[in-house]
Amino acid sequence: MARTTAFTKRTLISKANSTMVIATTIAAFLLVFTLIAGKSLLSQMSYQNRVVAAKKTALNQLREDLEARDSLQSSYVSFVKEDPNVLGGNPDGSGEKDGDNAKLVLDSLPSKYDFPALTTSLEKIITEQNMQILSITGVDQEAAQAGKQTSPSPQVVPMPFQIQVGGSYQSVQNLLFVFLHSIRPFQIDTLELTGDESSMTVTINAQTFYQPEKSLSIKNEVVQ
Repeated sequence: MARTTAFTKRTLISKANSTMVIATTIAAFLLVFTLIAGKSLLSQMSYQNRVVAAKKTALNQLREDLEARDSLQSSYVSFVKEDPNVLGGNPDGSGEKDGDNAKLVLDSLPSKYDFPALTTSLEKIITEQNMQILSITGVDQEAAQAGKQTSPSPQVVPMPFQIQVGGSYQSVQNLLFVFLHSIRPFQIDTLELTGDESSMTVTINAQTFYQPEKSLSIKNEVVQ
């Protein structure tokens, strides 16, 4: 009877130990699972907060851009309708100083590199001053500038040229006056005069400019 009782006690203790081990294992599993799940939830919550913050920033920027757009549109309409225009000409006319301000601004700084168009403009300016064209030279960089017609941050690009013309001293003065007061900027680097007051030859090394179009791009941002 004593042996049976001792065996029974050992059996009960063994079962109790097994139950305790199982309970401890389950508790440890639940604890680890809870910690991992909690960490995952915290990480997900933090990510969602960053996404929400990024969306709010984008929304605020969009609202600012829309306000800037409306303001720019209003200013543009007022600028274009100015009469007289910035040169004192008729916005609806076709004379040298005529045209609306938007057209004048576009003419002042072209957005495309076009050296042949520049030489044509120079020929027109020179002949209008009753001067003889001896030469118009320069380096046509159309191939080099072909890939630079648009840019997210465009910079002014110089277009150097040289002209040699003949005429009276007064016509030379008139030509320089036109260059200095032209809607398109001309920068004269060197000027060489030969001859007398009635017949002069002038050689001008100068440059004008163009500015590539500004490119706008909408990008997607991945929130980490």
